[in-house]
Amino acid sequence: VQLQASGGGLVQAGGSLRLSCAASGRPFIYYCMSWYRQTPGKQRELIASMPIRDNPNYADSVKGQFTISRDNAKNTLVLQMNSLKPEDTAVYYCAAAPSRCDRPDYWGQGTQVTVSS
Repeated sequence: VQLQASGGGLVQAGGSLRLSCAASGRPFIYYCMSWYRQTPGKQRELIASMPIRDNPNYADSVKGQFTISRDNAKNTLVLQMNSLKPEDTAVYYCAAAPSRCDRPDYWGQGTQVTVSS
């Protein structure tokens, strides 16, 4: 599956952004879809995942602030980010895993999110 992330940009603290990830290739429904983020010098962090048939999961750092959703008919994954803070600044990646959500086989190219104070 090929993944294309978009929607990043520069936003002021307290603002919102909506990231999208378009998937092509093998049908979307076969994967757990996730969003990760990474800042320089740190490991990539799993922040939200959307299993095939289960409820979404969130890292504590974004719980109540971010919402992940998927549209299997359109092969699209979305991350709605609200009340953004400077510490949310990172490169955001979408990922697809055929089994465990925390073991993706496929990655999107990353989209930069910068939150100014």
